[in-house]
Amino acid sequence: MKIASIMNLSIAMQALRVNKMRSILTMLGIVIGVAAVIAMIAIGGGAQQRLQEQIASLGSNLLIVVPGSIIQSGARLGAGNAQTLTEQDARAITSEISDVAFAAPLTRSNAQVVFGNTNWATNINGVYNDYFDVREWNLAEGRFFDQGEITRFGKVAILGKTVSSQLFGEDNPVGQVVRIRGIPFEIIGLMESKGQSSQGQDQDDVIFVPLTTGRNRLFGEPRGRIARVGTIMIKAQEGSDTQEVEARITELLRQRHRIQPGMENDFQVRNLTEILKTQEAASKVMSMLLAAVASVSLLVGGIGIMNIMLVSVTERTREIGLRLAVGARGRDIMMQFLVEAMTLATLGGAIGVILGILISWLVAYIADWGISLNMFSIIFAVGFSAAIGIFFGYYPAKKAAQMQPIVALRYE
Repeated sequence: MKIASIMNLSIAMQALRVNKMRSILTMLGIVIGVAAVIAMIAIGGGAQQRLQEQIASLGSNLLIVVPGSIIQSGARLGAGNAQTLTEQDARAITSEISDVAFAAPLTRSNAQVVFGNTNWATNINGVYNDYFDVREWNLAEGRFFDQGEITRFGKVAILGKTVSSQLFGEDNPVGQVVRIRGIPFEIIGLMESKGQSSQGQDQDDVIFVPLTTGRNRLFGEPRGRIARVGTIMIKAQEGSDTQEVEARITELLRQRHRIQPGMENDFQVRNLTEILKTQEAASKVMSMLLAAVASVSLLVGGIGIMNIMLVSVTERTREIGLRLAVGARGRDIMMQFLVEAMTLATLGGAIGVILGILISWLVAYIADWGISLNMFSIIFAVGFSAAIGIFFGYYPAKKAAQMQPIVALRYE
């Protein structure tokens, strides 16, 4: 059996070498199909990987409460104008909803930051330390705020990586003093890099100050709005249903803000985890769709193999008759042509894998796009191309095996 298989493979390779150009053109459909499948899977996998990194950079089980819209002089203003969220809302969310681990109030503004002769425009975020727990964001250098700095409106700041690079280059900024809106702030910490958000924003382009300091020294909040905050960032407990937590937060805030039934909320709750999971699911569907479309060219390549094998059977009719006449069985003839078809498809698949990997790397290099190659997709593509060869080579092989020796020998 092993000797027969080796002989069939040897005959197949010899037949392919006799018609090199035809063999190459026949394999072309398989090459293009496999290359397209490999490239689409790699690029789609890279997109999913990037989304997962963005989900991880935001923090797990994350919800955000932002102010809603208001109506002023008959005009409906956009979201964020209501300004009804307070620190007390954040404390109530933490204490009254058991599935909430942290609820971190946040207020923000933009400002020019100056160090020596260097300056940089960036985001200034007023936060408490629980904000970093919500975001799962660690320090690279230094420390977080202490209670005294929070209580006494301490002029201390923690830098993001981008701000540090712009003002200090590669030097450690901890212990240095910068000026924010003319006020000196001592740098006590440097955050680890978070990278870009799902909207493409640089999350490291930020300076953190105590919320009390930002509100009373930097942002110029009126006394009547001393407890107002711009955002409340919430981290749900591990294993909790974030959609249920979202519903309970909405109910609690409606009660606290005395919103009557039927009235519109003066806030919005955004479930970022669910939004990004939906994006990830959509990315997976798109990757599968692209791979399915690319697979169509494999079928076209398979039809090309069948056509060429039918031509080959016709051209070699006398050879088939001669082999049958000297004792070859129908299954031997059938196996010979199946091996030829499978060889064409497998060689095309192997070349397609190499081409697909090269295309993926080229896309990654030119577009600065991550790719994800895995051995399963490569093995699947080659195996599928071999199966295409067997499937589409079966009919020509069966036709050759069913020939009558005397008829075949008389073929002109």
